[in-house]
Amino acid sequence: MIEVPHEREQLFIGGRWTDPAGNEVIEVESPSSGEVFGRVPLPTDADADAAVGAARTAFDEGPWPHLAPQERAAYLTKIAAGLDARGEAMATTLARELGAPLELADGLNRSGTASIRASAALADEIPLDQRRSAGGDDLRILREPVGVVLGIVPWNAPIALAGQKMGSALMAGCTLVLKPAIEDPLVAYALADAVADAGLPEGVVSILPADRDVGEHMVRDERVDHVSFTGSSAVGQRIMGICAERIARLSLELGGKSAAIVLDDADLEETLPFLVRGGARNSGQVCVALTRLLVSRKRHDEVVGALKEAFEGLVIGNPLDPETQMGPLVSRVQRDRVEEYLRVGREEGATVVTGGGRPAGCEDGWFVEPTIFDDVAPGMRIAQEEIFGPVVAVITYEDEDDAVRIANDSRYGLSGSIFSTDVDRAVELARRVRTGTLAINGAGPNTIEPIGGFKRSGLGRECGLEGILELMEIKQVKLPRTAVPA
Repeated sequence: MIEVPHEREQLFIGGRWTDPAGNEVIEVESPSSGEVFGRVPLPTDADADAAVGAARTAFDEGPWPHLAPQERAAYLTKIAAGLDARGEAMATTLARELGAPLELADGLNRSGTASIRASAALADEIPLDQRRSAGGDDLRILREPVGVVLGIVPWNAPIALAGQKMGSALMAGCTLVLKPAIEDPLVAYALADAVADAGLPEGVVSILPADRDVGEHMVRDERVDHVSFTGSSAVGQRIMGICAERIARLSLELGGKSAAIVLDDADLEETLPFLVRGGARNSGQVCVALTRLLVSRKRHDEVVGALKEAFEGLVIGNPLDPETQMGPLVSRVQRDRVEEYLRVGREEGATVVTGGGRPAGCEDGWFVEPTIFDDVAPGMRIAQEEIFGPVVAVITYEDEDDAVRIANDSRYGLSGSIFSTDVDRAVELARRVRTGTLAINGAGPNTIEPIGGFKRSGLGRECGLEGILELMEIKQVKLPRTAVPA
């Protein structure tokens, strides 16, 4: 096993370890104890300029865009192997940085590795050069990399989301500047180590865990061709505005307020684990979390009672303890945000079924109890706004049409679930729900195939062949006619 250092003095710019331009550092704090256990440099605008410049030169003058997809795939496979070799240490590190239970932290990291491998496996499927005939013309439709990609990754699943962006960008032939969040930079540095070991051409990849100001500085950089952002809708809206000023391409995977529709024929014993996972996984800090639970009057008491018992049985505590099922929120700021919504929910007239406070015995960290609100009206703030914490709003529906209406009564459209023993019926109902991904008798999307949102949940798609094509331009080449018509 390769260890993951918790103290760093250099930045990973253009594939090289480089001294930072400034002297400020990021102190990495454990959200479960408040302990500072790591330090890394805080990048400046000058460091960002260097990273974008390296990516620009590598794209314009280097070999990377001209390599065959199979050659690029070989590098990605090496990166994935480097992540595998650091897997155990990365899981422990992310658990300490993010507060996610150890098993979940490992799963999130492995998801990123799987995305990189899945992108590499598509090398033979990318339609680089297609021949067509139209209107008497012979054409070649060429697909070429868009250029320099800026990938901005949030703190809730840093390697999982970085792997999605890296796999698609590099397989498309783009160069990449990756900006992870400052809340959990250490696993991002481990990813940089894996990239360094893979030996990519100079300038192709930079990884800079940086603050929002530096991120926005790069979004404004004319040398960046495409911005790929995952995060809140508010920040995504700002990025979209900046990109509009310079007509830069972008893709956005934003917030969600996903509904879990439990139909009357659902098997509650099989459904319950997914409702728990959908509401409390990663302490609710998941964009595709099932935060609206839609149940009929007929099954309301049964479903809510079972979820209450399950939430109250969750083991909350130190994420490094194998018995822990739910850890803290990532920061004091995030806990304050969630607690404000707990106050709002009570003021709106919703009923706290369970939770609503801080768990006993967890005074040192940023913990919040998993919470269920009942008697929630669809228009309440706790039913409309993304809380990003372990808070589930129960909404009662009259019939299936009413359930669909409530599910679609949201500015968001990222994910969702339908639970029923009749899969065909559930799929027909799924066609009516305006959301980018939806699971039948499950929770969360497949992260190998294309994912993305409707409405304010984003633009474009990530993962799969569609994620690669998102980062490619289409060029039409009209060939000379073999015979000139009379």
